[in-house]
Amino acid sequence: MSNENWFVGGEKGMKVAFIGSECYPFIKTGGLGDVMYALPRALLRQGCEVRVFMPYYRCIPEKFKNQMTYIGSFMMNLTQDGRTFYVGIMETELDGVTYDFIDNQEFFDWGNPYTGLWEDIPKYCYFSKASLAVLNYLNWIPNVIHCHDWQAAVVPVYLRTLFDGTPVGAARSILTIHNLRFQGICSIDHLKYWTGLPDYLFDYPVFKVSEAEANMFKGGLAYTDRITTVSETYAEEIQTDFYGENLNGHLWYHRAKLKGIVNGIDIDIWNSRTDKLLPAVYSEKDVLEAKRKNKKALQERLGLEVDEDKFVIGLISRLTDQKGLDLINAIFTQMIDDRIQVVILGTGDPRYEDAFRYYESAYPGQVCAYIKYDESLAHQIYAGSDALLVPSLFEPCGLTQLIAMRYGTIPIVRETGGLKDTVDPYNEYTGEGNGFTFDQYRAELLLDAIKRAEQVYVEDRASWDTLVTRDMEKDVSWEHSADLYLKLYEELKR
Repeated sequence: MSNENWFVGGEKGMKVAFIGSECYPFIKTGGLGDVMYALPRALLRQGCEVRVFMPYYRCIPEKFKNQMTYIGSFMMNLTQDGRTFYVGIMETELDGVTYDFIDNQEFFDWGNPYTGLWEDIPKYCYFSKASLAVLNYLNWIPNVIHCHDWQAAVVPVYLRTLFDGTPVGAARSILTIHNLRFQGICSIDHLKYWTGLPDYLFDYPVFKVSEAEANMFKGGLAYTDRITTVSETYAEEIQTDFYGENLNGHLWYHRAKLKGIVNGIDIDIWNSRTDKLLPAVYSEKDVLEAKRKNKKALQERLGLEVDEDKFVIGLISRLTDQKGLDLINAIFTQMIDDRIQVVILGTGDPRYEDAFRYYESAYPGQVCAYIKYDESLAHQIYAGSDALLVPSLFEPCGLTQLIAMRYGTIPIVRETGGLKDTVDPYNEYTGEGNGFTFDQYRAELLLDAIKRAEQVYVEDRASWDTLVTRDMEKDVSWEHSADLYLKLYEELKR
């Protein structure tokens, strides 16, 4: 088949189908939802035609369901014993991107998107196969099918097996790793039954990981045409024992098709110039005065001592081990002095929730632990803090450090994954860099990074203010990342 015939987008541009388990604003539990929303929009601006496929969950807000149109339905065989299931298609459009929702009450009418792995395996086997069947049903054949995380990992396997020879079989596939820790591991019998795939796929090169277990992500990584992950450093890290989550050997074997592309953020949502949740909006031209106003408002809202000279450190995070909170816990009392205030926003592991509540009571007026999630407060912390803490054990990409820079708040991060790729360490002698970093996962190194940042803030405010302006001028949008993805799509076309 010639390139011209395969490139079915023709003069209209590249056609890309996104398949994933969540997408903002319909359903979002983490960074995957942001990527599924922002990257298609950025590709649309690059001239691509984009459709997004996701489940029609019961918990999608009614205001979005009311905007959807029923497109059609059919029955699809799925399991090893040939059981058939209803596939409905609900569709809507948002800002030029078409969203197709796969409807089946048996799988998606349970409330939350993710329930438990035993139940989720059948759910996402169905969703993966149904998405390809819907593409054929709609006669909308993409150049590239871009799959995301383990929930869509069976798509490339279906594409090259049961859908080979159908119209959608002409497409190429990309599988993006957002977080390798979650892989869709279950018994071989369970996955074999629910996929209906042939026996030969359940050997070690594809799904098999032990005599009894199969891994959905492993199979998808073997069969996809390209593998991407959300930063260049993370692409290297996951080929090592420490970060590879037992798939490092498999990823090293497939390294020729592995590429890291760092995420961006939606600069329309995260825009200090237009953010209606801020007491004072600002650009890099008036950031210094506006941040003082935002700091004062943040201190007043959270019951902290109102003092513009205090060094305010923000932490916006899931409260889990992955986020480096054991390091923070270990040095918290050493970190606190009469010049520092700390603001914590998030929920998670009860031991961290309780620890931060204790620090709030032990340091009144200096520490606020807001143990829930509040969108307006998140925006105000980004704008009112001087620094943002992200000391993660591992961080495939990370968005909070990008948002912080967009708001002129200096990141203090560990050199891992996307944190290493987006934050350059400040050099006090040359003035280069845009944040404060530490390398090894050790509490004393985190403390040193915090104290270095505090020292520059307190003793060399001119250099600090230069950092603030530099970070606000840094391009953290999706445009550069979308351009890299588009080049990858075009390589696949050739």
